Amino acid sequence: MNHDAVSVQLCRNAGLPDADIDALLTRLGQAKGNDLAQTLTERGNRYGKFTGHAQITQQLKQTMYLHPGWGGLAADQKEALDMVAHKIGRVLNGDPDYADSWVDIAGYAKLVADRLEGVER
Repeated sequence: MNHDAVSVQLCRNAGLPDADIDALLTRLGQAKGNDLAQTLTERGNRYGKFTGHAQITQQLKQTMYLHPGWGGLAADQKEALDMVAHKIGRVLNGDPDYADSWVDIAGYAKLVADRLEGVER
């Protein structure tokens, strides 16, 4: 298996023999893959199937992008609205009672409001 050069060099600098380095980095790679699969399963359980979320979110964004007012927004305003659309997609497609989604929506709006009042974060 090919491992990134930095990881291999760090292991060599620590005095590990090449055979042990390969075994260690292979296990770490497998663990990362398992962690990713677990994360995706958890997200799917919370937010629904990604394809459903993507369809909702892209429809919301397309509506925003086509509106004449979109061009007059600052970059942070556009990004906040993009992220709010993303969060709305999660709410509609998944668990609408997951408070963190609603907190995130409020947070993106607050970032823009703060900047408009002179407080950049």
